[in-house]
Amino acid sequence: MVRVPDGRSGLRGIVPFLVSGVLLGISFPTYPFVRLEILAWIALVPLLLASRREEAFSGYAARVYLTMLVFGSVSVWWISLATLAGGILAILANAFFMTLPLLVFFVLRRRRGYRFALYSLPFLWVFWEWLYMSQDLSFGWLVLGNSQALLNPMIQYADIAGVWGVSFWVLWFNVLAADGWDRYENGRAVLPNAVLVAVMLAVPPGYAWWIFGVQEVQEDLSPVKVAIVQPNIDPLKKWKLYDGDDIMTMYYAMTDALVFRSRPDLVLWPETAIPFYIREAENSEYYRGLENRVRQWDAALLSGCADIVWYSGEEVAGEEFLYRYDRASGRYYQTFNASMLIDGGRQDPQMYRKMKLVPFAERVPYMEYAPWLGNLTFSLAGISSWGKGGDMTIMEFPTARGDTVRTSNVICYESIFPGLVADFVARGSEFLTLVTNDGWYAKSYGPYQHAAIARFRCIENRRAMARCANTGISMFLDRFGRVYAEIPWWEKRSLVADIERSRELTFYTRFPDLLPRVAGAISLFIVLLAAFSRKRRRRARNF
Repeated sequence: MVRVPDGRSGLRGIVPFLVSGVLLGISFPTYPFVRLEILAWIALVPLLLASRREEAFSGYAARVYLTMLVFGSVSVWWISLATLAGGILAILANAFFMTLPLLVFFVLRRRRGYRFALYSLPFLWVFWEWLYMSQDLSFGWLVLGNSQALLNPMIQYADIAGVWGVSFWVLWFNVLAADGWDRYENGRAVLPNAVLVAVMLAVPPGYAWWIFGVQEVQEDLSPVKVAIVQPNIDPLKKWKLYDGDDIMTMYYAMTDALVFRSRPDLVLWPETAIPFYIREAENSEYYRGLENRVRQWDAALLSGCADIVWYSGEEVAGEEFLYRYDRASGRYYQTFNASMLIDGGRQDPQMYRKMKLVPFAERVPYMEYAPWLGNLTFSLAGISSWGKGGDMTIMEFPTARGDTVRTSNVICYESIFPGLVADFVARGSEFLTLVTNDGWYAKSYGPYQHAAIARFRCIENRRAMARCANTGISMFLDRFGRVYAEIPWWEKRSLVADIERSRELTFYTRFPDLLPRVAGAISLFIVLLAAFSRKRRRRARNF
């Protein structure tokens, strides 16, 4: 049992940490009718106030880890519906990584005092969020700013600072609230904190009011008409109950009907809509049939698909362990979660292969350095252990008006990576498309949470988006992250809407990593200052 100076131990000492974990968890988007995101603004306050007390490092670390474990369990428990082992591993590992900035906070408190550590925390946290998401092992879903995805008028400044700026803002609110409470308990003035909190509440909606009212797209770019097909196929049955004929017949029927009604410029099918290697020689009949259909539609088709790439022994020399080997042909190969755009006027499809893969479920991180790690994949239904794409593909297609339109395709999990989407936009994407398959998560709020996070990518880059999901939620979003057309969850339907285009680049798009890098530099200075300064006297540590 860990003893604390005020005499409290056991469950009473853990309660503030549990409260913070629960508040963080329920602040993230769930079902549309549950709106608790404002709780993130005070979620860390119980933990921060409890951290004032002198306590052994090991006991504090255990309690913070418990906080993050509760946070992850409440927010993303639904991962376990797709893969129980993978879901548990994701929550356990993510809790460990999210504990680290608060451990640095503890050390700073011991070295320089409570208030010094408190006002250092936003820099430490945001830098660590960004650093964590920059490596393959991360599960960056729980970036604190994502909790505010549905609070549209309060996050429009993401076009300047991205989701990192929203994390930074929310953390500062927590810090000011905790410091204000601490001042109140110690008889100090709280007016400065109250004024700063009021400013923080006023500035974001003021910026949103200005953005909504005066910002206009400057270019004279005509909109593009996009059709979304939501087939509503249970992914757990997809590879077992359907063959190629069944799959293609279903998509053809739905697309024929909507093309006849609406004459879109682009048709969008969801992630792995075509679950077999349609470009392989043995499937050439399917591919020729698809090309003919696209020409009949007089519209481009952008579809998720499974893809395979073959390599000779010379091409993979020294890295054979990263590839599979086909004895019949004597060649190596990799399979990819991909998307392709077929335009009736082009001979070859434009291909994009997913670059950000779900750790362990789609690809084991760092298996290129330790081949044996490849055995740890938690396979879902269908194909697992995908290859990692390496090309930022900007796709082009003509419209009925004769315009050449440039877009990019984000595949499922990639939508949580702000830098990746900003890179697509910086390379010329005029609007965004997103294909996904969230059918693994049954009736949980996972798909709603995933759809909510996509709004950030629109706001950050001021790009409209067409989001096509196998079982929902499929939707059209404008450049402010607002939904203006939607297909509900678990419905077999199609939807057509005009989507605006833009070539302007936001400040965030041009400098997507500026805030976390600056936070990193300040964090380094803070740590060095604490490390090389004389240790403060015991009675001053809680100042």
